[in-house]
Amino acid sequence: MSEAGKRLKVAVLGCGSVGSQVVRLLTEQSDDLAARIGAPVDLVGVAVRRLDATREVEVPEGLLTTDADALLARGDLDLVVEVIGGIEPARSLILTALENGASVVTANKALLAEDGPTLFEAAAKAGRDLYYEAAVAGAIPILRPLRESLAGDKVTRVLGIVNGTTNFILDKMDTSGAGFGEALEEAQELGYAEADPTADVEGFDAAAKAAILASIAFHTRVTADDVYREGISEVTAADVQSAREMKCVVKLLAICELKDDAVSARVHPAMIPLTHPLASVREAYNAVFVESEAAGQLMFYGPGAGGSPTASAVLGDLVTAARNRLGGTRGAGESAYADRVVLPMGETITRYHVALDVQDRAGVLAAVALAFAEHDVSIQTVRQEGRGADAQLVVVSHRATDAQLSATVEHLRGMDMVREVTSVMRVEGESE
Repeated sequence: MSEAGKRLKVAVLGCGSVGSQVVRLLTEQSDDLAARIGAPVDLVGVAVRRLDATREVEVPEGLLTTDADALLARGDLDLVVEVIGGIEPARSLILTALENGASVVTANKALLAEDGPTLFEAAAKAGRDLYYEAAVAGAIPILRPLRESLAGDKVTRVLGIVNGTTNFILDKMDTSGAGFGEALEEAQELGYAEADPTADVEGFDAAAKAAILASIAFHTRVTADDVYREGISEVTAADVQSAREMKCVVKLLAICELKDDAVSARVHPAMIPLTHPLASVREAYNAVFVESEAAGQLMFYGPGAGGSPTASAVLGDLVTAARNRLGGTRGAGESAYADRVVLPMGETITRYHVALDVQDRAGVLAAVALAFAEHDVSIQTVRQEGRGADAQLVVVSHRATDAQLSATVEHLRGMDMVREVTSVMRVEGESE
């Protein structure tokens, strides 16, 4: 039933970097938002942990509260924006908002990747919307195109740089020759990395986003636990230099693929050729490269984090949810009809770049080649660097399952003439 003519009431949960910018946009752009939606939107409350905390914007008097439960219980909310983050109390608050009849806009990637189905089911039961464009890649519109613009197409691959912190670090390692520690320290000084950067540099943040991307692209429930994850803390300056010699660059990639009606999702550092569009994504920017059967190749690029960019995505969802509320309709909910199998990492297809510290004597190359052949892995290129005690072999494989490639590396580690496997990195972004 249409609710045209009413004033829409919205509450915001959280007033940190993103929440404060949501509040600012709601107040500063109230007239424009009303024109776009078709009705005024009244901000009626902002739930925070502490009333006396320093905030980026001045919240209108009387709106701040530390009692989120009471704010949600008032019974007349049309829209709730959740930008608290984390699992609890965000999950309970979102469920309460839906049960009380409000549509919800959230930026909570961790919660969606861990327990999205519970939220989607609650939204469907309540007949309300749950939107979350801001959960992946900040201001970049990627979830809506996957969910709506490409709804009539078959997406086969999503390849993305979805974490600005790690992209900044790897970009600095590439352009300046810095080591990981030095680049991380610069990222922290500039505010791109937290004091505890674990979620970013170990790939947890990107894995949550990969789960969301794979779920939407392939109409299958994919959780963060389904996503294979490696971070960038083991990437060395030598790895980055080796990539340059191959006319490649190292990026932390979220890779979601559909092959033979099965899904794979993984996050790890990889070498990609300089000719690939993602290779030119610099500093803290994000980009997502989508491949589909009919549309072909598409790329989405922009700032992937930050208060204002993320708030922009939140407000875009809020406008859509508000329009639906006025029209008495709701947007598309979860699409998990395909229910495809999610492959383990060992069954995914990839390529390896392997650097070996070897003895400089006759037969080494033949023995290494035999090790690859025994695991049914074909070698694409091999080169030797240095001589004597400094001899090193660099081998790049053709495509094979990750299990075959991993077994090959373990075989190499056990060979007497291989002093050390100094580096192993996947190579992506090329077709054979």
